[in-house]
Amino acid sequence: MKIVIIGASGYVGSALLAEALARGHQVTALVGHPEKLAANPNLAALKTDVLDTATLVTQLRGHEAVISAFSGHAQTEVYNYYVQGIRSIIDATKEAAVPRLLVVGGAASLEVAPGVQLLDTPEFPAQWKETAAGAREALNILRTETHLDWSFLSPSAYLEPGERTGKFRLGGDQLLVDAAGKSHISLQDYAVAMIDELEKPAHSRKRFTVGY
Repeated sequence: MKIVIIGASGYVGSALLAEALARGHQVTALVGHPEKLAANPNLAALKTDVLDTATLVTQLRGHEAVISAFSGHAQTEVYNYYVQGIRSIIDATKEAAVPRLLVVGGAASLEVAPGVQLLDTPEFPAQWKETAAGAREALNILRTETHLDWSFLSPSAYLEPGERTGKFRLGGDQLLVDAAGKSHISLQDYAVAMIDELEKPAHSRKRFTVGY
């Protein structure tokens, strides 16, 4: 498929890029520093600014799907930047007539008990709250979207480099935990789950999650 990955040089984006290229997809990587990406015959790297919606439309046009690994971690106003960015990405995807948008979400909006999200628990780390709140708002925005075919993949609580096993569970709005009570997924297996969704859509206009 001919796809776009926004933020393809980032923490999650780099894993998505590796998985997509390994499966033979033709990828346009939209990043802040294209020179950081290794050359690949199936890769075109372009510099982008997600807040420049008009330019983003041009960069997205002609693709079959957009995967957004956009993050506001490095910004001073993380929440506002994240929300502005996701709105721009949604608008540009629709304007460019790209049929699908897949979004890297956070675990914080998953429920740990009926009606209680991880973000709202006392144990949630303060340093990640703005980013997590931005990701939650992105999901809220997508849930009001009536025209775009979107999917939002939340990882487990711990998303760390590890093995590509291809063996994991998928869920809905509840945090997944393993037999030992740990909620985790490797970056590599998260990428497998996302590219699986790209290739065989099963969560249209839904949030889903992945974990061991």
